[in-house]
Amino acid sequence: MEELLNNEYFGNTGQEYLIMLGGIALGLLLVRVFKRVILKRISHAVSKSKTTIDDFIVENIGLYVVPMVYFTIIYAGLKTLSWPERMTTIMEVVFVVILTYYAIRLVSSIILMLLQSYIRSQEGGEEKVKQMGGIILIINGIIWMIGLIFMLSNLGYDVSAIIAGMGIGGIAIALAAQNIIGDLFNYFVIFFDRPFEVGDFLVVEDKNGIVDKIGIKTTRIKTLSGEQLVFANSDLTSSRIHNYKKMQRRRIVFTVGVTYETPVEQVKMIPGLLKEIVESEERVDFDRAHFKSFGDSSLDYEVVYIINSADFNTYMDIQQDFNFQIYQKFSELGISIAFPTRTLYLRNENGMKLKLDMEKTVESSLDQK
Repeated sequence: MEELLNNEYFGNTGQEYLIMLGGIALGLLLVRVFKRVILKRISHAVSKSKTTIDDFIVENIGLYVVPMVYFTIIYAGLKTLSWPERMTTIMEVVFVVILTYYAIRLVSSIILMLLQSYIRSQEGGEEKVKQMGGIILIINGIIWMIGLIFMLSNLGYDVSAIIAGMGIGGIAIALAAQNIIGDLFNYFVIFFDRPFEVGDFLVVEDKNGIVDKIGIKTTRIKTLSGEQLVFANSDLTSSRIHNYKKMQRRRIVFTVGVTYETPVEQVKMIPGLLKEIVESEERVDFDRAHFKSFGDSSLDYEVVYIINSADFNTYMDIQQDFNFQIYQKFSELGISIAFPTRTLYLRNENGMKLKLDMEKTVESSLDQK
């Protein structure tokens, strides 16, 4: 037994190997006890607090700090022995890579937690946090790039040449991908300026639908007919967008026309009749009703009211009820709703004029402006 301990194996005695293994095993055991007992009790205690920062700290210690301590103990134990230069270099590279990986994960987690806490403190913060996918991807990319540069620097590489090369390459990429970079910057504009959010109903020129996803380059909108529209972020930020989700009230303007044969007394009473019909609905605020103009084939009245709801179906239900009431009241009073007509004058061979009334297809004169 003593001979096994004193003999050298690959430059180290058996006793030195045993001491190294014992030290590593003891260190790993202590860390394991800390994680299973102490850290678990701390986690149970902080879970009862009102803040989430302490939960975040304990969670990240278990996910990233503890593994870093594990590998540090193993590396420190192996360094107590004598190794060939090549083996020593390999161990150092492996240790730096592993440590850099966990350090980058830890830094990324901390930065994202701080960013999420800041966004949650704003109005509608929870909804904004759900849309952070693109921001998280970009931040992680930057953190990993910086972390890899530091790792290469620690391994002895000349990072200045790498950074210079990245700068030249970045300029070339920027010139070749101007549209993509433009969409990326417009993603930040959409995220921080909040012209719309997921779930908003948008009308963009002749297209409309509900925002389904906001990505780094494109925004996806689901139309009412079911298909998906894909807009480049640059197109959206440069367009005039109607966001109906932000609308709290809806102003409605509609017209109704009566025939020119309507008696003057009824012509004068119609604005009051229209006002009475609109004011009978509790969900709207009456604005005005006026004899607006002399149309080509009708006397035109304009009615304006405000609906205290942005729901389109609610508006259509109310307008339909108004149309029913107007039609019923006019029928009871003998008032004819006008429809477009055209009068043609024909001259016969004897110079006499023949009058012919040609009626066009009846069209509804109750439409929203």
